[in-house]
Amino acid sequence: QVQLVESGGGLVQPGGSLRLSCAASGRYLIFYDMGWYRQLPGKERELVAVVTSGGNINYADSVKGRFTISRDKADNAKNTVYLQSNSLKPDDTAVYYCNANWRSAVYWGQGTQVTVSS
Repeated sequence: QVQLVESGGGLVQPGGSLRLSCAASGRYLIFYDMGWYRQLPGKERELVAVVTSGGNINYADSVKGRFTISRDKADNAKNTVYLQSNSLKPDDTAVYYCNANWRSAVYWGQGTQVTVSS
């Protein structure tokens, strides 16, 4: 079992920045790929960025050059994943979810709202 707790969402003006954090706890975290997804009202959840257990990183085209994902592996039972979001646009407004997955095990956080508006 893996627990994921997000923080750092909020209201920001266009062009501003936010840093989202996901505190993960559980067994065998070093084997999990971890990432961020977002969901707009009435739309499907979409990948924002992912960092694999091996350290490979991928971004959605819409956030490349603006968002940076990083992962702090404190130990095998606790990891923290960050999403540094710069040059935010109104289109980035969504609920952002942390995700951890390994083989058939998939876990989600409760989500944190990011609103980009003037």
